[in-house]
Amino acid sequence: MNSIWLLIIAACGFSLAYRYYSAFIAAKILMLSDLNQTPAYRCNDGREYVPTNKWVLFGHHFAAIAGAGPLVGPVLAAQFGWGPGFAWLMLGAVFAGGVHDFIILFASVRHNGQSLGVIARKEVGPVTGLATSIAILFIIILAMAGLGIVVVFAMMNNPWGAFTLFMTVPIAIVIGLYMFKLCPGSIRSGSIVGFLLVMGAVFTGHWVMPGQRWDVLAPMFDLSRTQVSIALPIYGFIAAVLPVWLLLAPRDYLSSYMKIGTVLALALGILIVQPAVNMPIITPYISGGGPIIPGPVWPFVFITIACGAISGFHALISSGTTPKMLEAESQARMIGYGSMVVEGFVGVMALISAVVMYPGDYFAINTLAPVYAKVSTIFPAVEINQLSQMVGINVMHRPGGAVSLAVGMAHIFSSIGGMKNLMSYWYQYALMFEALFILTTIDAGTRVGRYILQDMLGTYVYAPLKETNWWPGVIFTGAIVSFSWGYLLYSGEVSTIWPMFGVANQLLAVLALAIGTTVILKLATKKAYTLVTLIPMSFLAVTVIYAGILNTKIYLGMNTINGNINAALSITILALVVIILLDSIRVWLQLFKTKTPLGLNTDVPAVCQFGETQPTITP
Repeated sequence: MNSIWLLIIAACGFSLAYRYYSAFIAAKILMLSDLNQTPAYRCNDGREYVPTNKWVLFGHHFAAIAGAGPLVGPVLAAQFGWGPGFAWLMLGAVFAGGVHDFIILFASVRHNGQSLGVIARKEVGPVTGLATSIAILFIIILAMAGLGIVVVFAMMNNPWGAFTLFMTVPIAIVIGLYMFKLCPGSIRSGSIVGFLLVMGAVFTGHWVMPGQRWDVLAPMFDLSRTQVSIALPIYGFIAAVLPVWLLLAPRDYLSSYMKIGTVLALALGILIVQPAVNMPIITPYISGGGPIIPGPVWPFVFITIACGAISGFHALISSGTTPKMLEAESQARMIGYGSMVVEGFVGVMALISAVVMYPGDYFAINTLAPVYAKVSTIFPAVEINQLSQMVGINVMHRPGGAVSLAVGMAHIFSSIGGMKNLMSYWYQYALMFEALFILTTIDAGTRVGRYILQDMLGTYVYAPLKETNWWPGVIFTGAIVSFSWGYLLYSGEVSTIWPMFGVANQLLAVLALAIGTTVILKLATKKAYTLVTLIPMSFLAVTVIYAGILNTKIYLGMNTINGNINAALSITILALVVIILLDSIRVWLQLFKTKTPLGLNTDVPAVCQFGETQPTITP
């Protein structure tokens, strides 16, 4: 089968969904209006609340939500064949993920940019509010560890990749100062310079490899797994406490358009090369017992592919940084739903990059040697030694999905006329491309975790901790969040962290859809509109709770300390989700009896600064 057909179906399907389905939700259900002042203007403090150009904000939002999930999830799920993953990416992004992101962003904007936990407390009740905040905090910690483990395996013992990734941080700070402080509004020139500097970092990274002109720097960037595992949470802490315009926004903006450009280039490469799909539509592992994901296709494909179809983590960004930067309410459609379908397209590209490889080569990369020794009898390697030679690094037995995706992308790009000798550059570029996706999620996710912990501690322990401009509270909460996910990253493995992250992430999506259902019931003119969120929520709830139970059994069967910790976290999150669903159903039964919309329980916090404020970035 030619992979071009998967590309065409995805492009057409997502375009039609954005044009018609998101427009229906915006006009009929949410009734967006630019007459409503956004919290970016109402609460402008120059630090957290900053009115931002819609294209810059789209870049930040897309970069923050599009972490490892749309890249790694489809690659790992390819062990089931290309069919299950492709179907879930298409249906999930259109009818679940896009709706989820859009409605939560809208709800947070109407609640002055407040977090999902605060929205739950106001719209459902105090029990759901507290349970949601606790669940979100647990889930953020698991999500950051799950995303970070992918970077660890991609960057360890890879000076070229580590150097390139490191250089994106000072580049982003310089561009942030230029675009926001030195020359406000200079988006075009800042974008061009930032792009050229990042590309320069990719190509000069080759010089820090042993035997090259900068090889004296090689030991500095030739990091072990332990060193990368320590460096990532330190970076997350720094990014979470610095002002949003200094590192997070410009870094996410620059990386997002590099991501979109790379995905479009990959789509063009697929159109030119037209590689055949070598992975079967389904494999013998759909019933379970797979070398990468041990469980059956249902429910595990739905937790393995999270970002790209639907991801609860998106709700944290949609109720975290993004609503505090939105210039106009109507832009929520483009940034919320639009970013999600673009991410779905990214997921399809990642899936294609994996399934055009020979199955034996795919499994040789994504499994450790003892595991692959058993798989090789069914799927023997074909080109793995040649691929390793072409990229200049032994790519065998590097699980996590990132390396196999980079190899697949590099193979497609190098198959274009005149580029065969550049495969090592394409490989490192693809790794940098993936790592940028992940780090932009880590910095935004750690920041959102800081917001939530500040809100919880400020509400129930010590009031000043709730203030986002009180530095002791910012540093204290940022350190707690960073250390928590850093510990799991340091002590975990892909096989244990990723399934737990997948379940926790999708359970958060269930919570967000439940809260979204409550919002629709309070606003919409027709009760039937709740089906937009109720149907995906019900399917996901049954699927993910079942997956969580299976995961817990696996963790308890490990008889280890880490296994018991993972089991305890899983049981805690499952219990919190059940509490929230039962409390939400109680509220829905009351709302279904009302004949007219009641409206949301919104208010204006006393910390907001009223009056006329000007955007920091102008169109």
